[in-house]
Amino acid sequence: MLIIPAIDLKEGKCVRLRQGRMEEHTVFSDNPLDMVKRWVDAGAERLHVIDLDGAMAGKPRNSDVIHSIAESYPQLSIQVGGGIRDEDTVQEYLDAGVSYVIIGTKAVSEPHFVNDLCLSFPGHIIVGLDAKDGKVAIDGWSKLSNHDVIDLAQHFERDGVDAIVYTDIARDGMMTGVNIPSTVKLAQSVRVPVIASGGVNHMDDLVALSKVEQEGVMGVIVGRALYEGEIDLAEAFKRFGNK
Repeated sequence: MLIIPAIDLKEGKCVRLRQGRMEEHTVFSDNPLDMVKRWVDAGAERLHVIDLDGAMAGKPRNSDVIHSIAESYPQLSIQVGGGIRDEDTVQEYLDAGVSYVIIGTKAVSEPHFVNDLCLSFPGHIIVGLDAKDGKVAIDGWSKLSNHDVIDLAQHFERDGVDAIVYTDIARDGMMTGVNIPSTVKLAQSVRVPVIASGGVNHMDDLVALSKVEQEGVMGVIVGRALYEGEIDLAEAFKRFGNK
């Protein structure tokens, strides 16, 4: 199972939010590169990076930090989201060494944008579906749309996305456990791989997710549980692998 440590960027610092609320953030490092080194030293081969300021502003705000991460760790597979709303931004990230870009808000507000990106950058496009009670959230999770998460996932599968990151925002940063039933339901509804996110608390969550890997849940993003020491990343890789 693919275990992906998360780096959330706010004002150039590495932070974690609770339920996506910008006002409820905890700074874990003033130097994100130090945190990246910690995860790479533990064995990470893939990294999930979100530009939180970019998600709110609608355009990248921490791209210099992201470029530095990609330059410093060219062997690392990096997936980046937050404020990616045009093809030029996608091109710039890929040119910098990023492996995948995650489209969130604009995927919901302008679905044809994802189709265009999949045609222009095949194999590099991931859609992030952040949901609460089955409805997709947009604009840095500040608004709930009327779109059903499964309907959208099936639409983007037809477009040719490489994977779908599914986040239960009611659980994100709360360390209350992964919403496995909803994640499995989504994974069973599409053929593209699903990456679980939100609520990972301890090893038991990884055990539970590993048991549904065959349902199409290819991996999991882990954030606060790593930063607060509830999960040892090196031990997690030893038990579950990182492929």
